[in-house]
Amino acid sequence: MIYRLLHFFLKLLSYIPFRMLYILSDGLFYPLYYIVRYRRKVVRKNLTESFPEKSLSKIKQIEKKFYHYFIDMTLESCKLASISPKKIKQRMQFTNTEAVNSMLRQGKSVSIYIGHYGNWEWVSSMPLWLEKSATGIQIYHKLRNKSMEQLMMHIRERMGGTCVEMHKTARCITELANRHEVCIIGFIADQSPRKQESRFFLPFLHHSTPVLTGTEKITKHYGFEAFYLDVKRKKRGYYEAEFTQLHENLQSLPDFELTTLYFQRLEQTILRQPELYLWTHNRFKHAEKLETNN
Repeated sequence: MIYRLLHFFLKLLSYIPFRMLYILSDGLFYPLYYIVRYRRKVVRKNLTESFPEKSLSKIKQIEKKFYHYFIDMTLESCKLASISPKKIKQRMQFTNTEAVNSMLRQGKSVSIYIGHYGNWEWVSSMPLWLEKSATGIQIYHKLRNKSMEQLMMHIRERMGGTCVEMHKTARCITELANRHEVCIIGFIADQSPRKQESRFFLPFLHHSTPVLTGTEKITKHYGFEAFYLDVKRKKRGYYEAEFTQLHENLQSLPDFELTTLYFQRLEQTILRQPELYLWTHNRFKHAEKLETNN
């Protein structure tokens, strides 16, 4: 019953025209930022520590731009409940797809390294651009609320991908490999590990940051190719995502080098337009600030 109600209201919201959606977004900014102050302390701390060279006034500018974008992205994600494949392809475009499709046609499976940057929910439309013979998988964190979990899986799978819980990743890939199925798997690989899982640290946004290395282990163990998805926001409601191969010979890399390459690329993307990153997550809670040279 709860799921049906949530689905009804989400579907209703998804039918709002984009122009009206952004008017609504603009109207929500003031109460969210100034009254509710949603996770303001976390965002300010993350931005200040990640950009120690910037003045407080500049930090506040990025902060406000982030909240404007955060509301935009949330409402845009609701559109997944009803938007057509044709329309989403106009608004979420992928480039250098031939590099990935060429691998898939050769029978090589591919890992796609994604970050919490831009509209990562719209990245679920990726299968519309890739070889239909390949199985599209999206790795995700299970939600505590079962109705919300069911709802999110529904909208994320509308464009042809299949959602797989993080702890079931290895089992799913093994089953695909045993059936000799070529697959393309999207990993949002900048998740913050739990304290007991914080074993590998690397420099990221002026922090010595603990990172998950499971994506690298899976990619190298199964002989996948690895690509980074660099997302750009062209204007409100329009994105471009470029596939870039992280390395041509993954087996030659030492342990954790692939993970390092990914975070270097992600940091470059964030520095280009920092307000499009998800600053509301306390992802540096187990990290240590790096000293800066003034």
